[in-house]
Amino acid sequence: MNRFGGHLFLGVRYDRTIVGVDENSVQQIKKDFVNGLNNGNKINPTVYLNIEEFIIDEKTILYINIPESSQVHRHSGKIFDRNEDGDFDITNNTNMVSKLYMRKQNTYTENKIFPFAEIDDLETDIFVKVRKLANNQKPNHPWTQMSDLDLLRSVGFYTKDLNTGLEGITLAGILTFGSDKLINQALPHHKTDAILRVENSDRYDDRDDIRVNLIRSYERLMKFIDKHLNDKFYLEGDQRVNLRDKIFREVISNLLIHREFTDAFPAKLIIYKDRVYVENGNKSRGKGIINPEKFSPYPKNPKIARFFKEIGWVDELGSGIRNVYKYSKIYSGADPEFVEGDVFKTIIPLVSKSVEEIYISEQVSEQVSEQVSEQVEKIIEFCKNPKTRSEIQKFIGIKSRRYFSEKYLNPLVKKGVLKLTLPNAPTSPKQKYYS
Repeated sequence: MNRFGGHLFLGVRYDRTIVGVDENSVQQIKKDFVNGLNNGNKINPTVYLNIEEFIIDEKTILYINIPESSQVHRHSGKIFDRNEDGDFDITNNTNMVSKLYMRKQNTYTENKIFPFAEIDDLETDIFVKVRKLANNQKPNHPWTQMSDLDLLRSVGFYTKDLNTGLEGITLAGILTFGSDKLINQALPHHKTDAILRVENSDRYDDRDDIRVNLIRSYERLMKFIDKHLNDKFYLEGDQRVNLRDKIFREVISNLLIHREFTDAFPAKLIIYKDRVYVENGNKSRGKGIINPEKFSPYPKNPKIARFFKEIGWVDELGSGIRNVYKYSKIYSGADPEFVEGDVFKTIIPLVSKSVEEIYISEQVSEQVSEQVSEQVEKIIEFCKNPKTRSEIQKFIGIKSRRYFSEKYLNPLVKKGVLKLTLPNAPTSPKQKYYS
């Protein structure tokens, strides 16, 4: 974290031989890892990272993506820096420690300190809101017991520059908690433009000029999306998924927290008939369209990103783009585009779906919405007379029982589109279904 970030693989040797992790120890390793990261005596400032689990050749691999941090972290009170494959204790090397702090300060504009900004200049209501959101993610969250100043210190929004002696609220703190007046003084060009161009493509049909803190900006952008884009009902297993919110929660979070705030280029979210176009100023690490399979995430404002993750408004670094690809394909039938450059561009298509998916209206219990696939219509017609599960599955030509049950049978039964002949014995081998 103190250098350029990296990747940790547990269960893989340096020569890339996969040896795996003891399956009986996986949960304890995960628990110890998370506890260590959140223990200020071990890692300070504390961090929030996830362990992903993979099975390769029947062996368990644990993977952790480590982003470059905008803070200087200590391990057991010591500062380490990375050089090639070596970890070096630089705690007592004043010159190297100074350079490390300067590199962090110069790389991330979110760290800029405003020593004359006061706590009273921040919005008290935002502190109340974020404590509630964090507690919803993790009951008895530490923030609920902290003062406003301690909360800011804990997330790095109030800090001291050891090179200059300056101490105070950072730009990240002002942008997240600041009043409109404070934000305008610290960053006059800060704004996000939300525009609807469907009928009037030359000007706009609707517009929201947003010049508030990031918390309120997120809420207003989500409301703008809710107002002008239809939701599409989708069942993932037996859980209802709001496709629109899944996609634009990630898009809006990226727009707000991964922009280069010193760039006066105005951030925009524009809704057209056939697409949503998003752009913002960017400190580019590459050029061109991002391939999600080869994408290596780079945090533009790590402190703000971790803060948003803590309140549940963004997922783990890198997973957002993959989620947008996944759900955009279902939402519109087409892939999104992410274009890296001095201006970061996101394009979400709104074209009609053509692939078969099950959509059942929320407003009706025994009727199927207009978006129901041809397969579902066949099932309903076929089940005018009661049929067994195997008869229905064979009729529509699906070999996998699990896939058929999860994608077709269970959702239709849950919504009342199909009824059971033996409702008190849903798993009975004699069970039949009728419409």
